[in-house]
Order: sequence, then C-alpha cells, then structure tokens
Amino acid sequence: MAQKPSIPKGTRDFGQVEMARRNYIFDTIKGVFSLYGFQQIETPAMENIGTLMGKYGEEGDKLLFRIQNSGEKAALAPEKGLRYDLTVPFARYVVQHREELSFPFKRYQIQPVWRADRPQKGRYREFYQCDVDVIGSDSLLGELELIQIVEEVYRRLGINVCLHINNRKILAGIAEVIGAPDKIVDITVAIDKLDKIGVEAVNAELAERGLTDEAIKALQPILTTPSQNVLRTTTGRPIEQSSSPAQGRENNPQAKLAELREYLASSEIGLKGVAEMEEIFELVESTKTLLDSDDHRQSSVLKDESHFSIELDLCLARGLNYYTGAIFEVKALDVQMGSITGGGRYDNLTGIFGLPGVSGVGISFGADRIYDVLTELDLFPKELQSTTQVLFATFGAEELRYALGWAKELRAQGIAVEVYPEPTKMKKQMSYADAKQIPFVAIVGSDEMAQNKVMLKEMSSGNQQLVDLPELVKSLKG
Repeated sequence: MAQKPSIPKGTRDFGQVEMARRNYIFDTIKGVFSLYGFQQIETPAMENIGTLMGKYGEEGDKLLFRIQNSGEKAALAPEKGLRYDLTVPFARYVVQHREELSFPFKRYQIQPVWRADRPQKGRYREFYQCDVDVIGSDSLLGELELIQIVEEVYRRLGINVCLHINNRKILAGIAEVIGAPDKIVDITVAIDKLDKIGVEAVNAELAERGLTDEAIKALQPILTTPSQNVLRTTTGRPIEQSSSPAQGRENNPQAKLAELREYLASSEIGLKGVAEMEEIFELVESTKTLLDSDDHRQSSVLKDESHFSIELDLCLARGLNYYTGAIFEVKALDVQMGSITGGGRYDNLTGIFGLPGVSGVGISFGADRIYDVLTELDLFPKELQSTTQVLFATFGAEELRYALGWAKELRAQGIAVEVYPEPTKMKKQMSYADAKQIPFVAIVGSDEMAQNKVMLKEMSSGNQQLVDLPELVKSLKG
C-alpha cells in the first residue's frame, strides 16, 4: 500500500486562496518599501555554512539546517546550509558586490528562510521574511524611516500594532552598571526570553550563565517593571480586546530617557545609547507635529488609520549577536502572537566578510505571522478569491471555437478570461464559475453566434443581457 503523502512538520502547502492572500501581503509591503527608494534583490536559498555559523549566537546556530549532500565531492566543497535569515546573506552580498553598489545602499528582499525550530502556533520551520535595509550610513534617519514604514504597512493592512524599541548600547550600559559588563551576551539571550518563560526562569538562566546573585538582584527593576513607556500613539479605528498596556496612554519620551540617563550615568556606552534614542524620538516627534497639523488633516488622503504606538521596552534584547544599536519588535494588539516584525542597527556585520566599519539598519516583516493575524481578524479583502473576471460557457464545438476568439480579444484588453474546456452540461460549467467565484459568465449558443453576441450573466444577481463585444468590454471594465 502506498504511503500517505505528507510534508515535513513546520511547513505548509498554499492553495489558490492562500496564494492570493499572501500576494496581497507581499504587494502591500513592496508598495511601501518602494515609496522610500528601496530596490529589490535576491540571494540563494543555501549559503556556505561558514557564512552562517557564528552570526546568530549559540541559540541561533543550533537552529541552522545543514545540507548533508550538495552533489559535490565532500573533500572539495565547503559544507552548506539553508539561510537562517536574510540579513547575514545581505551582508555577504554587499561585500561581494561592493564595487557595483552606490552607498548608502537601500535594498529590500522577500524570500523564504529556514529554522530547525519546534513547530507551534505562529512558529514555522520554513517561512517568508520581507526585509528592508539601508547600509553604508550612520544616520539615524534610517531608524526613522523604518518606524514610518512599519506604521504605513500596518495601516494599509488594518492591523493595530505596538512597536517596541530599545538600544543594545543601553543594555550594555545596564550590564556595566550591575557589574557584569562581560556578560552582555548572556544577559541579552536570557532576557530576550522574558515573554516566553517569565522572570523566575530568566533569573535561573542568568545564574546558570554565571551572573552573581548581586548582579541578578540589580537587574530586577528592569525585568519586573512592565513595559508601559508609551512614546507616541496615533489612534484611528477603535481597538477591541486590546492586550496592550499602552492603549490610550501618552508619555513624555524626554522625561523617561532623562531617568535612564541618570541610571546609566557611570556608563559611557549606555549614555550613547540614550542619546541615540533621544534623537530617534525627536525625529519621530518632528514628523508627528506636521502630521497632526490642522491643514494636513484637512488635506490628508489617509483614512481609517489603525492604532499605532511606540513603546520603550528595556527588556527587548533581540537574541541575535550582530545588533549594536536601536532594536525593534512589533506585536499585534488584538491577537495573541509573537512579534510580527523585528530588526535593528548593526555597525560591523560586513566586517566578518572583510569590509569593516560599514553600518546598517534594517527590519524584517514576518509574512507568515502577518497572514495568521489577518486570518484570525478576518481582515483580508473579500475580492482576493479569484482573478478571473469572466468565464465563457458553451453548448457545442462551434460555440467553443467562437468563444476562443472573443477570449483572445478580451485578454488583449487586459481582462482576465477563462474558457470552459469542453461543451458539457451548462449546470457543470456554472458550478465551476461558482466554485472559483468568477463574477460573470458569457454564455454562447447558436442564437448568440447568429447575432455575433453573447449572453452575459452576472453570477451574484442572476441578471442576464445580450451584448456584443464592445458592450462586453465596457461591462467588464466598468
């Protein structure tokens, strides 16, 4: 007996409905990326394992998929692996193609990545990332543009979100203040799990990683204070059942960062992180002032804005080792889901490939989690189900050949057309149109052919009218 076909755990098939919805996500994101001057590239699914190893920290290295047989003689070929993310391959790309690029280089990339993780809700072994990065500039305008891109993407998708932001320099400063500067990697890896495992488990892991009881105790104000430092909020459509403590609150970013500046007074790197955050929020506020003006509101074409807020989250660490400055994560407010977008500043990722001192900043949209959020909230547009505008249904072989000529002309006019491949029972042809949610059926019989017309049926209402070719084009385009 043949084995029942299956796919690996953590992967999924996508049918026609799913693909229409995924393309809606990709097209929405691409549209926003292009508004900011980013251009698309692609890199191979597999990379040499040396390109990938050691770039994601010990946790990330464990999740790399290795390719056991790449079709080459093992003694001659380097070991390979499936890419873990798009950022490290991008850094490799920049170094390899640096003579062809103009800096700052602004690129976006939408491709699948693979992680040998334990599958669960919202976590897959194969999933798409939609990355946008600018490299070759230290300017914090890059961070501002990423924030604006996040807000615009989720406004277009209609998802209420909160963008959590922190700075790895601030975390390094905290490590210095608690007397554990050499444990910054251990601290960030542990506290990055706070949402998943809780404070007690994080403290236990910190102890296992060699932090003293005094250092762990000094870290508790950071771990146990809820992330309620809302730094900007725009509210449009109302939020129902929001889990965000930020909803409806406003706070002065300068006041909060002033408190942090006092706490980190003895740490040079910590104070630098605070200064970067102050500049980022000043940039955000400067654009917010313009957008909030009465003249802009009267002329703005933006409608039905989703709720968007920015929250200073001192427990946000991002487990990847290559981040050096501002770090971001975005969470949907109306769905229990992990982060749906994340990224940050990296100052020397290209250095490991032989091009030191090139700073970049980027962010990645998790298309699969965004898909799950849109599905759970029923936010996909209903018209995505079918792209076919009209189906030709015929009664005989001559009518079928007649329909083929009409179909060719309609396609030349940019109208999506299908011709049912055989003149079978009309009920079967109509059922096909219903199943694919095709809005119109053009029925061709001997009477219609004699008049050089077709009977156009609107499937939603059942209304029918006899039309010639120009009238058919006008009806379908209208």
